[in-house]
Parts: sequence; C-alpha cells; structure tokens
Amino acid sequence: MNSPFFAQSLAKTCDTDVSNDLCLANAKLVLADRVLHGAITIENGVITEITEGDGLPTGALDCGGDLVLPGLVELHTDNVERHIEPRPEVDWPHLPALLAHDAELASTGITTVFDAMRVGSIHSGKGRYIDYARKLADELLAARAEGMFKISHFLHLRAEICSETLLEELAAFGPEDRVGIVSLMDHTPGQRQFRDLTALKTYVAKKRGMNEAEFADHVQNLLSLQERFGARHEAGAVAESVRLGAVLASHDDTTADHVATSARNGVGFAEFPTTIEAAEACRSHGIAVMMGAPNLIRGGSHSGNVAAEDLARQDLLDIVSSDYVPSALLLSAFRLADVWDDLPRAVASVTRNPARAARLNDRGTLRPGMRGDVLQVRQAGRAPLLRGVWSQGRKIG
Repeated sequence: MNSPFFAQSLAKTCDTDVSNDLCLANAKLVLADRVLHGAITIENGVITEITEGDGLPTGALDCGGDLVLPGLVELHTDNVERHIEPRPEVDWPHLPALLAHDAELASTGITTVFDAMRVGSIHSGKGRYIDYARKLADELLAARAEGMFKISHFLHLRAEICSETLLEELAAFGPEDRVGIVSLMDHTPGQRQFRDLTALKTYVAKKRGMNEAEFADHVQNLLSLQERFGARHEAGAVAESVRLGAVLASHDDTTADHVATSARNGVGFAEFPTTIEAAEACRSHGIAVMMGAPNLIRGGSHSGNVAAEDLARQDLLDIVSSDYVPSALLLSAFRLADVWDDLPRAVASVTRNPARAARLNDRGTLRPGMRGDVLQVRQAGRAPLLRGVWSQGRKIG
C-alpha cells in the first residue's frame, strides 16, 4: 500500500519556514520511555541534541521546570468542516476558513493534522450532502504550497459507503495530492455508530432540522443506497486507498466480524470501535485502536457506545483523536496519564502512535534527527496549560 510518491512526500512536507536555532532548557523532557530533566536543541527545524541536567546554555529559553513534549499528531478531525460550514447550508469562504482552522489547531498544540474531508454525496432530500472535497483540497494544497499554514497538513478522505457518488469523487484524487488516510465510513442506520436510531434521529434532526416524516424518508434512502452501492463502494474505496498510497482506516467497527473484514481489507487502524468486542478483535488482528478525546474527557460516548476510558483500562487503546474538539487532544493525554500512571505512554497516544499509524517516521518523539515540533506545557491542577508551540523550531503559539 506504500506509494513511492507518498513516501517521498513525507520527507518533504512543503513547510518552508524553519528555525535556525532553538534551545529549551531547565525542562522536563517527555521522552519515549521516561521524563528527563534537561535541554533540547533544534537546528534548521530538526532536533539535534538532548542533554540531561539543569544548566542554562547561552541563549537558551528557561522553561522553569515545565514539561516539553512532542507536537500533537491529529489523524481525524471534523474541525475543517465546521469552519467551512459554520451552520447548516452556510458556505463560508474557504481560504479564511482554512487559515482559521490552522490557527486554532496550532493554538491547541496540534502540529500535524490529517484534515478529514467527506467523499461520497447524496444529492436529493433533506439529508443531502453535496460534493466539496476536491475543491477544498485544491485550496488547501495551494495554501500549503504558498507557506500560509502554521502547522503540517495532510489529507484524510472519509469515504461514505452509503452515498451516490463515492467512486467518482475518489477518482478525482491522485497520488500527487498527498492523501495520507482513506477511512471507510458506513453510516447505514441500524448498525455501527447508529445501532440506536434514536441517536441518529437526535443527530440529524438537530443538524438538518428534519421532522418525523423527513427522518423516516432519510432512513429509507440510506438503506436503499446501502443495498444498491454498499459492496461496490467498499471494495472500490479499498482499491482507491492502494492507488493513492494511503493508510486505510475502518470506522465504528462493532463486531468481531466487522474487524475480520477490516483485517482482510488491509486496515491499519480502527477509528472509534463501538464495543469492547471490536476493540479486542482489533488487538488480536494487530490493528491499532483509536478513540475520541471528547469520549475520554466526558466519560462516555455521546452515541451510547463504549467508553474510551474503559478501553484504556483494559489495555485496548493506542491512539486518541480530538474528533470534534481540538483542545481536547492535549487534555486527553493528561487524563490518560492519570488512568495509566504513565505520562510517556499517555503522551505517545497523541504523538508517536498516531505518527506511526500514518507512516510518518520523522515526528512524534523527542530524539535527535526527528522533526522539531515541540510543546511547552505547565500542569495547572488537572488541566495542562500550553505555554509554547514550535513547528520545526519556529514558534507558532
């Protein structure tokens, strides 16, 4: 599934503004396996040295004993969609929306993001979804090429199996687009995330303003689309992920059978499995498990599915995503540190583990040779206080 272009693109991320020299000293450095009191040096955007001790080299920034950890890596966020459509049917100008999205993520400590964009549309009824991903991707790629962003952006295509135009929309993308992730999204009513139709009704009625009759029509339309296109769309999306050189992700696996299908499809990580059964099956198949930070912070799923903390306590959680609350990602690492009594392991769930799942081998860990994306964090009670954000050694927050 690796394409030569994508492997090359990971090494050259189109980020043009890097630091010449940065040293953060008198810091608690969160390394892969321990917390070390010392200093970290970044030169030309890359970590060059980590030293132990409380000395302050000339020109170093005194962190005052604060934590320094890798920049956060976000694999699945709906945040860009929230910015381009702040309310239903409100189309906000895309470039200002993208810049606001980028700045918001930087302000929360996210230094690498896979921007999730839906592919696969429904062109009729009140539950319609109109094509937008190709146009938005073009604008994002152009802005990135111009060096407009603070952080590193990749594409994540959310392939809606239950739609009319999935394969046509996927065909519009090529390896040159640096699509990092293709996720298989099957929102057919009565299964996966929406086994309980009441949860689906609450979600779409609030978002789309549907009455009882409109909701019933929407459900029947989705069921019809699944019957007509489901198998072909799933097989086609798997093939397209190979053509694009992207990591394939599953979404809302619920049963061991779902996970077995994911394994046959070559899925690399599972987004938001809805049951312990599915998470255990992922572990047995070597599929990394990702859960949402809002689930962890709130103490449960808003859809009534398995709680992220329950999976963490059973050693079934590998990666955390901010999902729909960017600021929740950093907070979730410290919540997991309490659950596991292991800060490096908790930090890895939002840095090293997502980077590895997305085949980004140049970031996510504090060690020489890695990309100089780092955060300065002070613990204020139970809430982490973000005091500095650097992307390739350049201060962005």
